[in-house]
Amino acid sequence: MEVNGNINQDELKNLIVKDIVASNFKSAEVFEKYGIDFCCKGNRPLGQACQENGVNMESLAGELKNIFESGSSDTNRYDMWQLSYLADYIVNNHHSYVKTMSPVISARLEKVLRAHGRNHPFLQDVADLFTAVSRDLELHLAKEEQVLFPMIKKIDEVKASGNAEALEKLSTVSGPIRVMISEHDRAGDILDRIRKITDNYRLPEDACTTFAVAYKELDEFERDLHKHVFLENNILFPKSLASARA
Repeated sequence: MEVNGNINQDELKNLIVKDIVASNFKSAEVFEKYGIDFCCKGNRPLGQACQENGVNMESLAGELKNIFESGSSDTNRYDMWQLSYLADYIVNNHHSYVKTMSPVISARLEKVLRAHGRNHPFLQDVADLFTAVSRDLELHLAKEEQVLFPMIKKIDEVKASGNAEALEKLSTVSGPIRVMISEHDRAGDILDRIRKITDNYRLPEDACTTFAVAYKELDEFERDLHKHVFLENNILFPKSLASARA
């Protein structure tokens, strides 16, 4: 079903969340606002996602329709890109972001912990969890860049050559993909725990500027990871599997 401003609420609630985001990436901002997972748990009808998250379907649907009617959209059609191009885009934008911001946020959290940890003991858990997810992601990105993404790029190359036998061998890409999806789930769960511990990044009354910046960076880090994971779980990986079977 085409997603546009003419769609009614009954039709909208039956659409799969990840398909809505794939058709118009601006809709991801609405899902972020309402706390609906559109990457790891994006394979749910919108109505079900709203019910499970205690979200008012009418309010969310109204905001989505405003986006559709305005024609506002991410100009990139990621689902139309070649596998190699999309893999490079993810590395150059999202992998580089994680590598750049992980040490920055870790250092900032350590400063906040030293200054405010006595009054806010939960900050130790926040710092520990972020250290854990940073280490996990460091290994995860290396596996994607050194193993999985070269396999995915090879699919494009072999398919263009018409070598059916070589393409069949690349169907083993399904194994590494399953591992990466599992690791995406773990990273998402850790960041979700941080959000809950911090009460959705609500600043305490005695928060300093560094405290506020740390929370803003954590929020942005999570949002970037959501887009990162969405592009892999719902576009790059399914397209790779389909191409390897073709």
